[in-house]
Amino acid sequence: MTKWAASLIRISNHEVETLQKRLAEITERRMAAEMRVTMLDAEAEAEAKNAEGDPSAGWYMIGYREGYKRRRADMLVQIEQCLQEEAGARDALSEAFENLKKYEHVAEQAKILAAKKLGAYEAAQMDELSIRRAAVGAR
Repeated sequence: MTKWAASLIRISNHEVETLQKRLAEITERRMAAEMRVTMLDAEAEAEAKNAEGDPSAGWYMIGYREGYKRRRADMLVQIEQCLQEEAGARDALSEAFENLKKYEHVAEQAKILAAKKLGAYEAAQMDELSIRRAAVGAR
C-alpha cells in the first residue's frame, strides 16, 4: 500500500472515530434529558398525591404546576434539539464511513495493480531468460 493511501485511510479512520464519539455524546445528552423528563413527571405526580389531602396546598400547586410545565417544555425542547443534532451527526458519520470505504477500495485496487505489474515484470524477465537460454543452446 502506498504512503498516501495509508495516510488517507488513517485520517479517515480518525474522522470516523471522532464522529462516533460525538454521536455517543449527543445520544448520552438526549437520554439524560429524557431521564430528567421522566423524573420531573414522577416528581409532579408525587407532589399531586401529597397535595390531595391538604386543602391549603391548592395555591401552592398552581405555582408548582406552572413551573413544572415550563421545566418540562424546556426539557422537551432540549430533547428535540438533541434529536436534530443526532440526525446530523449520523449523516456526517455515514458520509465519513463511505469515504473511508472508498479510500480502502482505492488502496486495495492500487495493491492489486502493483501485484499485476510485478507479475508482468517477472513474466517478461522469465521470457527474456528463456530466449537467452535458447540462443545459447542454438550455438
